[in-house]
Amino acid sequence: MKAKTYTFGICLLLLLTTACKNDKKPISLINTDEEITKFFKSQLNDCIQYLEAIKGTNQITINTEFYKKARLKFKAIEPILAAIDKNNYKSLNAPNILQVQEEDFTDVKIRNPFGFQVIEELLFGPEADSLALYNTISLTKNRLKLIHKNAQINLKDHHLIWLFRNQIVRTATTGITGFDSPVLGQSLLECQTTYQTLIDLTEILRPKFNSNQLYTALIDSFKNSILALDHDFESFDRYGFIKNNTDKQLELLVKVQKDWQVEFPFEMAISNDATALFGSNTLNVFNFSDYKSDTLNLKEKQFLGKQLFNDKMLSKNYQMACATCHIKDKAFTDGKKTFDKNQTRNTPTLTYAAYQQSFFMDGRSGSLEGQIVGVANNHNEFNLPMDSIVNRILKTQHYQVKLDSLYKGKRMEYNVRHAIASYIRTLNSFDSKFDKNITGLEDTLTEDEISGFNLFMGKAACATCHFAPLFNGTVPPDYKDTEMELIGVPEQNDTINAVISSDLGRYNMFKTQERKHFFKTPTVRNIEKTAPYMHNGVYTTLEQVVDFYNRGGGQGIGINEEYQTLPFDNLQLTKKEQAAIVAFMKTLTDSE
Repeated sequence: MKAKTYTFGICLLLLLTTACKNDKKPISLINTDEEITKFFKSQLNDCIQYLEAIKGTNQITINTEFYKKARLKFKAIEPILAAIDKNNYKSLNAPNILQVQEEDFTDVKIRNPFGFQVIEELLFGPEADSLALYNTISLTKNRLKLIHKNAQINLKDHHLIWLFRNQIVRTATTGITGFDSPVLGQSLLECQTTYQTLIDLTEILRPKFNSNQLYTALIDSFKNSILALDHDFESFDRYGFIKNNTDKQLELLVKVQKDWQVEFPFEMAISNDATALFGSNTLNVFNFSDYKSDTLNLKEKQFLGKQLFNDKMLSKNYQMACATCHIKDKAFTDGKKTFDKNQTRNTPTLTYAAYQQSFFMDGRSGSLEGQIVGVANNHNEFNLPMDSIVNRILKTQHYQVKLDSLYKGKRMEYNVRHAIASYIRTLNSFDSKFDKNITGLEDTLTEDEISGFNLFMGKAACATCHFAPLFNGTVPPDYKDTEMELIGVPEQNDTINAVISSDLGRYNMFKTQERKHFFKTPTVRNIEKTAPYMHNGVYTTLEQVVDFYNRGGGQGIGINEEYQTLPFDNLQLTKKEQAAIVAFMKTLTDSE
């Protein structure tokens, strides 16, 4: 018995010694899920208590402090809540804009928003409404109580990596832009709070780390971000923050998943190996498609799609191909206000079109494949139904051979659409001057160009609709929704007493009154090559576009629409600042 005890002691000593030498922490019995749940519920309970302390609109000073504390507690749980309950997180953090869901003509839902942004505007807006404030607080805290009651946190290692990565990207793409602090403008302070949560979570997860050095580096990086965010909103260097904080943390996360030996069951919108926000492989383009599994012989399918894209055989009169309106040298636009007298809308770029959840300017299609059907059926475009297009294609021997060999299936209509869509999904190089600089491949940006990016992401509020790194309306970090906006685009280039464009946009789909003049938010990438601008091509220069926004959109030029979604009356940008924003946008032109 003594010999066995002695042998066991020696083995234990050797085990501990080896662990220390290999920079490893001994195995812990801590239940990390229980610790995370305890932290989550504690912060959530404090949040509820602070909301309950808000009493009417006649105690502004006291209510302001209670709201700020409640909001910071909500931001403290943001990384966790967004990971375990995306729908409730989205509702609680929704902007003060009517929520419209349109499934079909028989199922249109219109809901008033609630949550923290709505409370913020009711508390500190120009018109006090005690009843609306009370009702919104009540709805919000009741939802929080329900979450508290039902919270069951069970996060596997890959869930934890996704949680960290999403929060790092969320901070860089919406947090530092002021996206969800519309009145108080305390977004940088809120970002500090979420980073403190990442520190707290990392400390809870300490037993998972094999490397002390990596654990310390991650903690230090989060602390450095908190220090960097201790800054005023307008002069904050977002360019430097992304280069020196966001990207370094994404690199560290890749090392962490190797240290933990994480195996991912699949890949979401952000690549599991993403190491830079603006990296060419950061976003997983197939996550934006309904046809994720059809990647066999993809290069050949893309080449076939390119051939079809350029073939006028697809149109009824053999005079129009996709490339007729989408010209490569113009970033796949046509440079015209509208293509011809039969068209009512400006031709949008196809570059980065793959990274959306809806297509056409009114969002009437849910996929690139579906968009192709729309073009085929349009009397003013191909004017030839898909079955007729397929019949023509199959009469061409080299097309028939390729389709048979690449797809080996009888769904020829789908196969044709998939090939063209697969080609369009390649039109995203992420190799602009800006991309090369922010990822460290070049050092050629001017001070004005960097200033323009910081203004775009901050004071000018451009990035609260055009989200980096895509600079379109698909909302990071989940990229599940592509936003539509009513900004009040005029019929003519007028700066006073303007009349709104006659195009009703999204309204034409379901006749929803609350969606009149709503259009999808397009990408700003390659914008230097895609003039004229807006859905009707009303502006011919970027300077005119920036001036329109600086005035406050439609409201600033005499167009008063109840549901306009722009958050400010005007931006108060100087001429120099406007010029800097234009200079930045021109750096988003792809090299290829």
